[in-house]
Amino acid sequence: MELCVTDLNPAPPGAIVSVIRTKDNVGLRVARWRCGEACAGTVAIFPGRAEFIEKYFEVAAELRERSFDVVILDWRGQGGSDRLTAHPGKGHVGHFSAYQRDLDALRREILEPFCRPPFFALGHSMAGAILLDQARAGRSAFERIVLTAPMIDLYRLRLAKISHGLAPILAALGFGRLFAPGYGGATPYVTRPFQGNVLTSDPQRYARAASVAAAAPELAIGGPTIGWANAAFSQMRRLSRAEYPRRILTPVLMFAAGIDRVVDTAAAEAFASRLKVGRCITLGLARHEILIERDVVREQFWAAFDAFIPGSLAGTDPFAAGLASAAARPELS
Repeated sequence: MELCVTDLNPAPPGAIVSVIRTKDNVGLRVARWRCGEACAGTVAIFPGRAEFIEKYFEVAAELRERSFDVVILDWRGQGGSDRLTAHPGKGHVGHFSAYQRDLDALRREILEPFCRPPFFALGHSMAGAILLDQARAGRSAFERIVLTAPMIDLYRLRLAKISHGLAPILAALGFGRLFAPGYGGATPYVTRPFQGNVLTSDPQRYARAASVAAAAPELAIGGPTIGWANAAFSQMRRLSRAEYPRRILTPVLMFAAGIDRVVDTAAAEAFASRLKVGRCITLGLARHEILIERDVVREQFWAAFDAFIPGSLAGTDPFAAGLASAAARPELS
């Protein structure tokens, strides 16, 4: 499937779009760009739940300006990748280990044969939980990992104990492919009005994603299934164990959103405090989707990113002065 380009959301030129196959025969849409002859490596972008490649066109362009090749993956069950249920609007997996097969396929089919090392990862929300699991297992292809609003835990989940208890029972009884109640059903969040959204305070960037969903509705999905929710709860319980982050040896830079109403900012901060090689920067004015936030938020993100990733515009040691510069304006952090 080709990329969907709109007037509000132009694509960086030179995209190469392909479909790769996982070992369990799921087709995944991948887009990649080269930055030119001078290259500092490859940044692989991993969207959050229900997102699609097109949401990250602006980020891809900014990374190319920093002399990085760029790869973006549509996870199984969303974007332009194969769906796992008969209803194309359902976001479903039975276990988060399935996403590891997506990472393996990307490494085997795209990163190693076509991309220039070193490899770095940039993941949002759900992707954070997936990338951290791979790193903890010692299987990460990435030298450093950057995460925005990682899904360590959910924000003030109503009836949390009941939800955690019911999800595995309902999944075991065969209801795993039904929409999880309370998550919007078949309506994609990106088609809802900007007013009252919990994702970003930037109306223009919100409108870009909406324009893609309007032009190519097949890319958008609605709420998660009970099976996905059960898999996510299981993964988040693993992440909550005190010893879990201590076994991650890949350097990790996490960004938490100060006004996040999707995932739990405090959980991300606590997780990062136990990392051996990592830290968390909380951006006080940010809602959940930091990379489609207002410029005042994104400038802080890029300042810290450039300090953390070698070869970027301001590339230095990950925890040196560059990170301090991202928090140098306390009224914004």
